[in-house]
Amino acid sequence: MNLSVNNLSLVLSFGLALIAIAISQKEKLDLSKDIFYSIFRAVIQLVIVGYVLKYIFQVDNNFLTTAMSLFIVFNAAWNAHKRNPSRHKKYIHSLLAILISTYVTLGVLILSGAIQFIPSQIVPITGMIASNSMVAIGLCYRNLNTQFHDQRQQVLEKLALGASVKLAAQPILQHSIKTAMQPTIDSAKTVGLVSLPGMMSGLIFAGLDPVHAIKYQIMVTFMLLSATSLGSIIGGYSAYKNYFNEMHQLVD
Repeated sequence: MNLSVNNLSLVLSFGLALIAIAISQKEKLDLSKDIFYSIFRAVIQLVIVGYVLKYIFQVDNNFLTTAMSLFIVFNAAWNAHKRNPSRHKKYIHSLLAILISTYVTLGVLILSGAIQFIPSQIVPITGMIASNSMVAIGLCYRNLNTQFHDQRQQVLEKLALGASVKLAAQPILQHSIKTAMQPTIDSAKTVGLVSLPGMMSGLIFAGLDPVHAIKYQIMVTFMLLSATSLGSIIGGYSAYKNYFNEMHQLVD
């Protein structure tokens, strides 16, 4: 099956984005500039990445494949870091969370033979894992900040009664990690019934038997659950310490 998207298709599909802009204008949501900016940025980024990936796939060099994979991880970590509202945040926490969650998951897939170390597989899979881990970690960070603000008095009381920093923050950590993982868990519950996710849809579009495409999607589901859980736990247990100083006091 030959799939192609001509310029007319792109212009007509852009009309769908204009619907969102029109709704924003009508309802005075003040999102028009953000939508235009996101569209412009997405187009520029995708065009650049498309040509870069075409070159990397043609060269098929392990060093370039690794470099592209690391670029994705470092960029995902930076975006997760920016989503952290804490004034005392540290980039290294986001980097370690995404680095470990991505490459532990990726390593298992390679060692099991599910994927091979070739750019056409490593780069897209790294992007899928890192992006989902990034979103989960960002949710964890925001929930941590909200919970520490809302439950400040409870945390102070626990510290005053002699509780350790970890014990005082435990309920907040648990709630934040649960919140971060919930979208992935909800998605796993409805996969195939409500949505046909990206990889499965792509394989079906390419003409693969849906029964075989299911196996790949099951692998992706396991992969994303692993990445988001590892990323949320590592990110959460690293970031909560930012809310306390060296004297184990809750900071503003």
